[in-house]
Amino acid sequence: MKFHVRRDDRVMVIAGKDRGKIGKILKVFPKKQLVIVEKVNVVKRHARPSPTTGKGGIIEKEAPIHISNVMIMCDKCMKPVRVGHKFLEDGRKVRYCKKCGEIIDKV
Repeated sequence: MKFHVRRDDRVMVIAGKDRGKIGKILKVFPKKQLVIVEKVNVVKRHARPSPTTGKGGIIEKEAPIHISNVMIMCDKCMKPVRVGHKFLEDGRKVRYCKKCGEIIDKV
């Protein structure tokens, strides 16, 4: 499955309780169409003491949100934008901002 966002993209949440927040995509789950965004949809989980959690207690972590609820942020426009695809002269396929035409992919 191909999506409009990838890991390490800056995105804005456009729906839900965290609408308007901006963060970086930490992980993508293609089969479930979910993404985990940094500092967005933070939930509290109770953990027992173990070697991985240490003392235990209440742990805050990011929960996944649906991929349709995020839009990629353009560095030039500084707004959430739709993404298009085009081929460059050297044959590479890149993503670009539909508003300003700026190339989004970092090479």
